[in-house]
Amino acid sequence: MSGAVRKALGYVGATVVLLAGWWLLALLVNSPALPGPMVALATLFASWGGIWPHILISAARVLAAMAIGTLLAVPLGLLLGRSPRADAVAAPLIFLTYPIPKVVLLPVLFVLLGIENTPKIALIALIVFFQILVTARDAAKAVPEGSILSVRSLGASRFDVYRHVVVPASLPDIFTALRIGTGTAIAVLFLAETIAGHDGIGWYIGDAWGRIDYPSMFAGILGMALLGVVLYEALDALDAWATRWRRAAQ
Repeated sequence: MSGAVRKALGYVGATVVLLAGWWLLALLVNSPALPGPMVALATLFASWGGIWPHILISAARVLAAMAIGTLLAVPLGLLLGRSPRADAVAAPLIFLTYPIPKVVLLPVLFVLLGIENTPKIALIALIVFFQILVTARDAAKAVPEGSILSVRSLGASRFDVYRHVVVPASLPDIFTALRIGTGTAIAVLFLAETIAGHDGIGWYIGDAWGRIDYPSMFAGILGMALLGVVLYEALDALDAWATRWRRAAQ
């Protein structure tokens, strides 16, 4: 059985278990606020024409924010990990700012940047930036010194060391941080879209909640879950492509 088939069967099995648990919980609660899975799925399919544009808008925001955060964090993190002098200067600043919940800046960003795409993308990019920065820094710092010296003994330049040793060794950890950051990004986007704006799947869920339209609300939740799964799998596929040397080494 191929890996793709096993993964597909795993998703089918997990979906069945989750839907069964949801169905049992809905029976126990017996409240309109928690419709059963079949009702939510039927609403999702019936309303798909109105839901998918909001999913695409949210996906674009998450992808833009993650791209910005990653492109800024990876080079800086790798530099700090391999430069003790730069790390000595930057590390205290990172340690002071990293634990601060960035979501508290959302009202400030709304005031400064408006309520459309920019503040939502900026907030997610900031959160992803710190997650990737810390991970890339630690991964680069953990590269064995012997690997660096062996490449330098062959006449490699500083750029060659980063290209052929530091970056490949750090990529698995960076992709792990990206996968973790995906869940955080979607959660933060939901909050941002619910608070302000007029589009996005988070707004759709909040709007349905305000109208006490619980089937539509759960249809939106399913749509957001679908967005998360698609982004996670896309990152997993990108990881497999970018670090294909790991399969050759096994």
